[in-house]
Amino acid sequence: MQNSVPAITFIMACALRLEHIDLVRKHGVAKVLGTLVSIGGATVITLYRGFPIFDQGLNMQKEEVVGSDNSHSLTLGWLYLMGHCLSWAGWMVLQAPVLKQYPAKLTLTSFTCFFGLIQFLVIALFVETDLNNWIIVSWEELFTILYAGIIASGLVVYLQTWCIYKSGPVFVAVFQPLQTLLVAAMAFLILGDQLYSGGIVGAVFIMLGLYLVLWGKNEERKLALEESQQDPESLTKHLLEAQHKKSNSESEV
Repeated sequence: MQNSVPAITFIMACALRLEHIDLVRKHGVAKVLGTLVSIGGATVITLYRGFPIFDQGLNMQKEEVVGSDNSHSLTLGWLYLMGHCLSWAGWMVLQAPVLKQYPAKLTLTSFTCFFGLIQFLVIALFVETDLNNWIIVSWEELFTILYAGIIASGLVVYLQTWCIYKSGPVFVAVFQPLQTLLVAAMAFLILGDQLYSGGIVGAVFIMLGLYLVLWGKNEERKLALEESQQDPESLTKHLLEAQHKKSNSESEV
């Protein structure tokens, strides 16, 4: 489900005119096609196994049994995941106009983590009523909490905010399918999971899609720069915006 985030972000950004799509030019077609190919590659990894690449002597006949009484839970899970994808895509899209008016990325990251902490604490108070589960009993639990807080929340949110400020929400969202590829690779190398041909095919599609989007963004940036150099008013505006960004960065430091 998370692989739908780039498509949702793409649609939201286009609707709010944060992303311009020119299907007449090659870079516009490359961005749309790259997004679709990348999502398709992640979908292949998720839904299609294929034949095993390396036989590690694992049990290949694992069966997953889903009872009919779980259909209601599956429906709720689908709705929750779709809400998660919509919220995530909306957060990335709304970051772009916010950063134009409030470019203090570290402060914005602090606000994001702080209000997220408040929301999760309120939910946890109602969901986790057993006080024993609030006690840290091992170094592994402490490491997991610190990693989730410092790396997965603080550092990742800041880097995503910085990338959105530099290149826009679609540029950040299109890297989401790469997470599926990295999970498959790490599961194979660290946990010893079986690697299938579907993972290889999906990885090729993901990398091809990322290349198309990055190429399209680069060509779009070159074209905008050439047009601004031909138009004196646009060039002046571009220089003023660059100076404004530089002064904001210096003030933030």
